Amino acid sequence: MSLQNLKTRALATPEVQAEYEKLESEFAFIDQLLSMRSQAGLTQEQLAKLMNTQKSNISRLERGNANPSWTTLLKYAHACGFELSLNSHKI
Repeated sequence: MSLQNLKTRALATPEVQAEYEKLESEFAFIDQLLSMRSQAGLTQEQLAKLMNTQKSNISRLERGNANPSWTTLLKYAHACGFELSLNSHKI
C-alpha cells in the first residue's frame, strides 16, 4: 500500500481527520522551512554552519521536534536569504 493510499484511508476516520487538521499549520510551517532551505541551495550542515549551530539542531527543527525561539527562526530564514514575518488572523 502506498503512503498516499494509507493517508487517504486514515483521513477517512473522523478522529484521525480532526487530529490531522489540528496539526495542519505545523506541517505547513515545516514545509515552508524546507522550501526556504531548498531555494537557498543549502544542506542542513551548511545551514547549521551559517547559523553557528549543530546539524542535529537543524534536523530537529525541520522534523518538528523542536520548540524554537523567534530568534532561531529569524536566523534560519536570514541564513537562507529570506525575511520572516508573522501575520495574525482572528479565529
